[in-house]
Amino acid sequence: MSGAGPLPHSAELRSRAALVRRPGLLARQWLRWHGHYATLAPFLWRRIFPVSRPHSAPWSVTCHDADVGPVRLTGSLRALDGDELLVAIHGLGGSVRSGYMPLALVAAARSNVSCLLLNLRGADLSGEDISHAALTADLDAALASPVLAGYRRIYLLGYSLGGHLALRYASGRPDPRVVAVAAVSSPLDLDVSAWALDRGFCNVYRNHVLGGLKAIYEARYRKRGGPVPLERARRIGKIRQWDEVVVAPRFGFAGADEYYAQASVAGHLGRLAVQALYVGAIADPMVPQDTVEAALAKASSLLHVHWERRGGHLGFSSQCDLGQAAPRGLENQVLAWLRAR
Repeated sequence: MSGAGPLPHSAELRSRAALVRRPGLLARQWLRWHGHYATLAPFLWRRIFPVSRPHSAPWSVTCHDADVGPVRLTGSLRALDGDELLVAIHGLGGSVRSGYMPLALVAAARSNVSCLLLNLRGADLSGEDISHAALTADLDAALASPVLAGYRRIYLLGYSLGGHLALRYASGRPDPRVVAVAAVSSPLDLDVSAWALDRGFCNVYRNHVLGGLKAIYEARYRKRGGPVPLERARRIGKIRQWDEVVVAPRFGFAGADEYYAQASVAGHLGRLAVQALYVGAIADPMVPQDTVEAALAKASSLLHVHWERRGGHLGFSSQCDLGQAAPRGLENQVLAWLRAR
């Protein structure tokens, strides 16, 4: 794949996507409903029957923010013998408590690899702050933790927007101990992805994400205030509006458009510093395939791409196979891929 160049405007990307040959009507309908099922069924199943978590201990580190001062980052660490560490990063509005996060912990324990489940800034509802899609300074601070100093091989596994952050970190100047990263069901162009998620009057996925974001903001507002009154934040119904009213002013962007332009990893994928893996589902209803294809086409050859036909957003078959000599299943296969780099 060629090096990255400037991306066209999101409207142009949407126009191009419409010209791409699609499956027949019945196939499209099957993929659509399968994508919803493969997204919602695992989510609900993990709510009813949570994944059994191997023992892990609370972890924290303090970083300095120029605007708000000291900010405490938290997570859960399972420390094992050896010098390998998997860092798992949750998606937008999630936390280490999200149902999919223990799957990384289980896969790491099976491979005798230490694992840190990392809360993005404020995701623990501590009220410390809120985060954004390119806040790589927090990854720098987390990996610089004295508790993690003994690890010599570090792998990043990011889910959804956490994968965007991992790729953005890997396209800058990552910690030299980071040898490979993986992004699962991740948006790449924030403008296009916001447009896709904001479609429709009633969107269960958008409402779920906004619910998590509002809880994080409310905790922050009650502790440190914020750029918009709490009642106004609670009324926000679209992702772009959230980024325009809450995220952009907090981090000094002129608005959502400037935030998307500066934070999106799409234009940086040609500058990856380490091997990277992107795993997506063809029928993902939250991050549709056609919203990331243009960015993937311009990425560095260091980025390896795998599309799953049987899957949804953060929902993959237990038989997911990336061709690795490891047990089947997304996390087992991804971790094996990361370790083989």
